[in-house]
Amino acid sequence: MTVGTNIEKPAPAWHIIIYLGSLHLAALLVLLPSNFSWQAVAVAAFLYWLTGCIGITLGYHRLVSHRSFETPKWLEYFLVFCGTLACQGGPISWVGLHRVHHKYSDHPGDPHDSNKGFWWSHVGWMLVDNPANKLIPQYTKDIQNDPFYVFCEKYFIPIQVVLGLILYWWGGWPLVVWGIFFRLVWVFHVTWFVNSATHKFGYKSYESNDNSRNCWWVALLAFGEGWHNNHHAFQYSARHGFKWWEIDITWLTIKFLAFLGLAKNIKLAPVLEEK
Repeated sequence: MTVGTNIEKPAPAWHIIIYLGSLHLAALLVLLPSNFSWQAVAVAAFLYWLTGCIGITLGYHRLVSHRSFETPKWLEYFLVFCGTLACQGGPISWVGLHRVHHKYSDHPGDPHDSNKGFWWSHVGWMLVDNPANKLIPQYTKDIQNDPFYVFCEKYFIPIQVVLGLILYWWGGWPLVVWGIFFRLVWVFHVTWFVNSATHKFGYKSYESNDNSRNCWWVALLAFGEGWHNNHHAFQYSARHGFKWWEIDITWLTIKFLAFLGLAKNIKLAPVLEEK
């Protein structure tokens, strides 16, 4: 039986609905003048880069999900920890669902199949008991028994609470509002746009047997992840922006790590190796 069968009326995942709803409401606190400070904005911007680019894009996605390059284990753990600070679920669940997505992209079984509409692929798929969740163990055999990954999987919310307490101690409530609530919601939607917008808007450079597109504005927001058709055509490639004008900050970060001797066995699409 194909994954995704009989999910016309999936059960709501109330714990996720309450979790995401509460964070979105809390993020509105940035509208209060008393919660504004340039220090708080700077902290949010830094954490956006640290958790979005270094954690999710570089760590969760290109390093762990696709093994597009290799790093020393201590650096892999650091990148995974940064991804954990994005609070998008633990690394095992995130990686597993992403691998399932690539297996069934825009076909039955894809956890956020874009054929079901923009809302579904953006966030709706997380608000229900998605059948793809049952496949996570099958797709994460390489990391599911790693103690560090298991720790991050179990305790990603307490870790975020500790970060919030540190920010409160450092700069008070404005740093919590901007550095935790607003930043989490911002990074959520930037990541979700890769699932939704880049399967609807933009251009196709390659045939990828799905709806993936290269979308410039998502690429800017998501540090290069918006060159999604390139990625789906060559999933293993560490570089997603193939043209000189397809800006890929994450790829530049990988090149910098390679310069420092911290990234090796970097995989590239054949169209890049020919250049």
